[in-house]
Formats: sequence, structure tokens, C-alpha cells
Amino acid sequence: MSTNNNIETKESNILNASATAAQTQTGGADIDSVMRKYDRESNTRVWTGVPKIVVTVVLALFSLWCIYVTLFATFLEEIRLTSFMALIVLMGFLIYPHKKGLTKPNYIPIGDMIFMLLGTASYLYFTFNANDIINQGTRFEWYQIIIGIVGIAALVEVTRRCVGMPILIVAAFFVIYALTIGLTNPSFPGRVRYLVRNLFYTKGGILSTPVNVCSKYIVVFIIFGAFLERTGISSFFIELANSIAGRFAGGPAKVAVISSALCGMVSGSSVGNTVTTGSVTIPMMKKTGYKNEFAAAVEAASSTGGQIMPPIMGAAAFLMADFIGVPYSDVISKAVLPAILYFFGIFITVHLEAKRLKLTGIPKDQLPSFFKLIKKIYLLIPIIMLIVWVSGNYMTMQKAASLAIILSIIVGFINRDAKLNPRKILDALSSGGKSAITVGAACGVAGIISGAITMTGLANELINAIVGVAGDKLIIALILTMLCCIVLGMGVPTTANYCIMAATTAPILIRMGVPIAAAHFFVFYFGIVADITPPVALAAYAGSAIAKSNPMKTAFTASRLAIAAFIVPYMFCLSPALLMIDTTPLAVAQISITAVFGIFGLAAGLEGYCFTDMNKIIRVLTVVGGLLLIYPGLLTDGVGLVLVIGSLAFQFIMSKKTIKGAEA
Repeated sequence: MSTNNNIETKESNILNASATAAQTQTGGADIDSVMRKYDRESNTRVWTGVPKIVVTVVLALFSLWCIYVTLFATFLEEIRLTSFMALIVLMGFLIYPHKKGLTKPNYIPIGDMIFMLLGTASYLYFTFNANDIINQGTRFEWYQIIIGIVGIAALVEVTRRCVGMPILIVAAFFVIYALTIGLTNPSFPGRVRYLVRNLFYTKGGILSTPVNVCSKYIVVFIIFGAFLERTGISSFFIELANSIAGRFAGGPAKVAVISSALCGMVSGSSVGNTVTTGSVTIPMMKKTGYKNEFAAAVEAASSTGGQIMPPIMGAAAFLMADFIGVPYSDVISKAVLPAILYFFGIFITVHLEAKRLKLTGIPKDQLPSFFKLIKKIYLLIPIIMLIVWVSGNYMTMQKAASLAIILSIIVGFINRDAKLNPRKILDALSSGGKSAITVGAACGVAGIISGAITMTGLANELINAIVGVAGDKLIIALILTMLCCIVLGMGVPTTANYCIMAATTAPILIRMGVPIAAAHFFVFYFGIVADITPPVALAAYAGSAIAKSNPMKTAFTASRLAIAAFIVPYMFCLSPALLMIDTTPLAVAQISITAVFGIFGLAAGLEGYCFTDMNKIIRVLTVVGGLLLIYPGLLTDGVGLVLVIGSLAFQFIMSKKTIKGAEA
């Protein structure tokens, strides 16, 4: 009996030891403070005692309300959407203070109270007068315009508190453009009236597609993710990654890549996942011998990549199926190869860095038993059934997500290590409601952006301008669109990020003749990598806070590790075969093989090591060869293959000479 207990203790030690290391290696850094600094969703008011119970119950009731409305409500869409936004504004002010660092318990300023009540009342006014407002056409009184202005202002303020300024700066630009140049009404009051009416009282503004999709689909998936986390699936993923890759060279970094990819696809937050899994993996990587910047960058790049990892993709996979009008199974099949290439690039770089530094893995006796972990495979049942229900078209996405929530509760009661109880269920519901605030607010502002663009005709002008600059050169349009996506995606959660990109930037590429699926994947990828792209690389900065590394160096290292995310989207726009679009198995096999060699060449050239250290000429040749292999075409593939294989062969020969020289 004692022997069995010792074995179980060894197998479970890895997480506890790593958690302790997280505190030691970071100099006692408080993980919560890192979250509050880099993740706006974590900057919340401090509620204690009875007020805390009240706020928790309000959030939980909101989650239950969303599930009910999604499944059973038959009332007007305007009623559903305005009541949803009223609750988002109410909870936004209840949860988020007006600036960081306000931790006074049970305190909300009188100004916040007034703003919260006025903002909530503005949307409820629409809710309870929806029929009259719809029937009154364009005839709006000034008091209704003032109500609309208050509602818009309240949404903007909530967004500033929980999402940040980048998306608001973009929205402000388009609104100012509409008020000064874009609208034809000669009087300024007339322009204000027209703008507010369209943004607040029609489904072409705040209540447009992003908020509609958010209230109908996203919230239910967010609640599902909250329940899934309570089942202990994150710990399962980390232990599983340890058992698979922990013993190999540089094992902890490989564990970080695998576990962060698995956890990230469910969490829907690059920053949140970087901090939660990074608190375990980053100290492990540092202890193994990786430099601080590299350890933080691996975690940030992997957590960001988790958002593009099928079959969940941070819930964006389900939204993409709805946006582009294809079955969910089609989205997943298209997402597989790009995701494999992304993580292959990170994995190869991590491996080469480990070989260059001569790093070892985690001792076998400190790793969890893979066969013991298999007994917990039932934790994946909710995810598996969700995928089966949706991909098989057995039910709607929202119904499938709701049933998956029930399954996760059942699984949670079965798992003894993280057993669910009524308190955890209430916590999951309130956590889901809290997470919905950020996404709902961001989607509302996305509606303002798309509404302002549409009503001024700027959408066509922007598209025409980019198409005009690009001419018949698709690559130029892709570069310009990429820059737009990175700016728009700064600090925005995954699902809201995709909604914004789908509404604003995807039409540019579609106009250029890019297949609709490729256009949506392209803008989704570049919206996501904003989390590791300087200067606003929140996931990289969060990882650097844990690793005690230079934030900017960490961001650039993360961008280098995630080089596939900057290359692969160009591949599937230039050669849609990578997304299984209008292709044959032979063409898919060809582009997959050349892409793997290309990513390997890029990773090795940027790392500057393969078998032995590379000189500058070999590095350049290897990188050029990798890029040529990535660009579709027989000539470029042939030249690229020669360069990459030739460079690697040269490196292999040099390494043998180095070994012989050392032995002599």
C-alpha cells in the first residue's frame, strides 16, 4: 500500500512542483497581478460578503438567461439584442472599475452608478418600445437621439474598461469621418441624428451581425468553456503533454507547445492562457536551461496558436461556419493543415534550440503515467460530443453547446480530482457571464465600426482604394489587409476578434478574388497574431512578466517562433489547396510536403542552428529556400528544395567534421 502511494505521489508531483517553481522562479510574483496588468478582463472590482454574492448571482442569472433565450425565445430580435446589451452594460459597470488598480472592497463611485443606470435604461427603453420604434421609420424625436447617444457612450465606456483603447480608436476614426466628411447632410445636427439613429436603432449598427452572433452563439460557448475548465481539463492537458513530450530534449518547452495548444483552443484568450499555463510551463523551461525571453515567447506563441487550433479554435470555428455558410465539418477540415504547420514551426524551433543548448528532458520518474492518464479520457466527452452533434448536423450549434454544458457537469461530478459541486456550478455560470461582458462589448463596438463604414460608403471606398493600390497584385492587397487586421485585433478576445475581421477586412480579399473561406481564415489568423506582434503584444508581455524577461525582446522572439502564422495565410490565399479548396489529393499532398520543408527551412534559418551553428550565408540560403518552398509553383519549389536540402546537408557534414576535430 505504501509503495502504491509513493508511485501515485511521483506521478502527481509534476503540477505541484511546477506551481511552486512558478512562485520561486518569478521571485514570488503574484499571477493574479500579472493577469490584472496584461489582461483587462482581470481588472475587476473587489466585491466581498453579501455584495459579492449578489454580483455572482447576477452574473449566473445572466448566463442562464442567455441559454434560455438562445434555445427557447421567440420574441422580436430587437428585443433579444437590446436586452442582451442592457445586461452587458449593467454588468460591465458592476465588474470593471474606471481605471486599473482600484481595489477598495465593495466600492462603486456615484458617477459609475449613474452612468450604469442611464446606459442600461437606454437599451431597456428600446427593449420595451421595440414595436413602436420599428414602426416609426425614420421619424425620431430628439429625446430618442439623446437616449441613443447615452447608450452608445455607455457601451464605449464599458469597452474601454474591459477591452482597451485600440478598438475604440479605430471606432472613433470612422465615427469622426462620418460626422465630418462621410455623410451628405449639410447640417451637423442632421448628421448626428442620422448617425445615432442608424447606429443605435437599426440592425446596421450596434445590433448588427457581431452582437447578433455573440448573443446567439458565442455566449453559450463561453459558458461551456467555463464549465469545461471546472472539470479539470486544463490539468489533464498539461499532464498529458508532460507524459508525451516531457522526457525528450528540452521537454518542458515541448510540453508548453502541446499543453498551450490544447488549453488555448478551449479558453478563447491568448493572454489568459499564457498566464494560466505559463505559470507552470515557463518556470519549468527556465529550470531546464532556456533563456527567459525564449521561455516566455514559447508560451505566448503556443497560447496564441491555440486560438487557431481545431476543432474548437476558441469557439471561432462555429462562428466561421455560420459566417461563410458552410458545414462546421468543412471549417475543421480546412483548419487542420494550417494549424499543423503553425505548431510544426514552433516545435522545430524549440527542438533546435534545445539541441543547440544541449538541454535534456524531465526525468522519467517525475512524469505522469500516460496509461494512468488514459483513465481520465472521459474528460474529453463534452468536446467530442459537441463536435459530433455540430458536424453531423444533428442539432443547432447553440443547442449542441447547451447539451455539452450538461455533459461537462456530469463529467465534473465523475472526476474525483476536480469534483463539481453546487458552488463550482455557480462559479462557472458567473465566470461565463463575466467573460461574456468583454466579448459582448467588443462586438457592439465592432457593430459601430461596420455601421459607420457602411452608411458612409467608406467600405467600398476602402476596398476600391486597396484594390486600386494593389492593381492585379494580390500580394499587395494581402499585405495591406494583414496590417489592418493586426491593428484591429490588438487586445480583442478571439471570438470578438473574428467578428470584427469578418465584418471589416474579409470583404477586401473577397473583392480581389480570394475564395471566401481563404479570406476569412486569412483575416482571422492575422487578427489573432496581434497578441504577439509588437508593439501591442499582450500575450508576449504577460509571458515576460512571469519569466522576468525583456517584454519587447520576448515579443520579437514570439513573432519569430510563430513565423508560420505570418506565412501560412499567404500560402492558402495564393494556393487554396492548403485549405482543401477546389483541389485534388495529389495537390494537397504536394503543397503539404513542400510547406513542411519550407517551414523547417525557415525555422532552422531563423534559429541559426541545425546539426551545428550556421554561418550567415547558410542562414540566408536556408531562409530563402524555405520561403521559395512556401510560395506555390514548380520552379520555386524545385529551387527551394535544393537550397534547403543543400544547406542542411552542408550543416550535417560540418557537424561531423566538428565532432572528428573534437575527438582528435
